[in-house]
Amino acid sequence: MAYTLTAVEQANIEKQTDDERFNHFVNKVVEHEQLWILTDEHGCMMLTSDDEEDCIPVWPHADYAKAWAVDDWAMCQPEAISLKVWQARWVPGMEEDELLVAVFPISDAAGVLIEPRELQSAFDRKKKIGHQN
Repeated sequence: MAYTLTAVEQANIEKQTDDERFNHFVNKVVEHEQLWILTDEHGCMMLTSDDEEDCIPVWPHADYAKAWAVDDWAMCQPEAISLKVWQARWVPGMEEDELLVAVFPISDAAGVLIEPRELQSAFDRKKKIGHQN
């Protein structure tokens, strides 16, 4: 379920820290039950962190992914993944392949690098809190 992203919201994200963007990401993904990756004709795009860790970058909205898809990534397109599919297929697959998740990178910041299961735990905690309210 997509939501409308305003230019103001998008500009404000650029001012946030990695941790603030991580929290925003978790909130939006749980609220809308989807996240976004970048793909090309070969599949999901990956990046290598400064620590030489292979990662799959993810965003809470297609527009954030599009904004990141420049230079070598300009041919990439955002693709939505439902939270259920992420949990059922992506988390186990990424763990098996020893990949990390790069949560909400922006133009000058790599985002939070996290194990797939840890990210799923953050989603689960947010869902639990949401159900208590």
